[in-house]
Amino acid sequence: MSNSADSPEGPARRTSVWAVRGLTAAVFALAGLIFVTSANTAKGTNLRSDSSLLKLSDLIRERSEKNAELNDSAASVRAQIDALAQRDDGSTEAEDAKLKALEQAAGTTKITGDSVSVTLNDAPPDATANPGYPEPQPNDLVIHQQDLQAVVNALWQGGARGIQVMDQRLISTSAVRCVGNTLILQGRVYSPPYKVTAVGDPGKLKQALNSSTAIQNYLLYVKAYGLGWKVDEDEAVTLPGYSGTVDLHYAQPVE
Repeated sequence: MSNSADSPEGPARRTSVWAVRGLTAAVFALAGLIFVTSANTAKGTNLRSDSSLLKLSDLIRERSEKNAELNDSAASVRAQIDALAQRDDGSTEAEDAKLKALEQAAGTTKITGDSVSVTLNDAPPDATANPGYPEPQPNDLVIHQQDLQAVVNALWQGGARGIQVMDQRLISTSAVRCVGNTLILQGRVYSPPYKVTAVGDPGKLKQALNSSTAIQNYLLYVKAYGLGWKVDEDEAVTLPGYSGTVDLHYAQPVE
């Protein structure tokens, strides 16, 4: 057990404490599952091929592939619509310039410029604690939603003109969410390592990363358990425009 100031032990430690009541409920739930499984087996159910027992991960992967196909189709249709609209829309040059500026702010058009990319990764499968740190719990060895959100928020704070997570451009309604050990972004599923790329002033972007309290906390786990962290500065990177739907299904604009 380490008493050093940078030890992950403390309020920021991502460990879970099981209450007695929760443990009791879990035992009853496990017992129920065993009874149901035994009953199915007794009826001759093939536990390896029964469609009712397919893994949730398989369903997520299938839906992710379908969403990718739909996104590609939507992007193609959007390109055709834009081409038709530009033939003769009857607008003035000033109106066209204003529309172009709005499209860039919305993230629906590609953007090119100097950039900074951040790559995060889970710790190695055989990871152990470095000297002076407590032995890790499972939650200490994987990338969490809060870690990705911290990077994205810091890059916006640093004046990013556009951000891409993996191969998708972020817009105002994008939500970076993690389920288990996977990232779900705009209907598609990704596994680590996760790469976040931002176009903007590299100096300001890196300064914002270094100033983030949440990222500093994550770097403690990098030091203690070997989680992945890499920051690269690139030139002339082009981020694609967002090509998915922009309809608001839940939130509504204020009139």
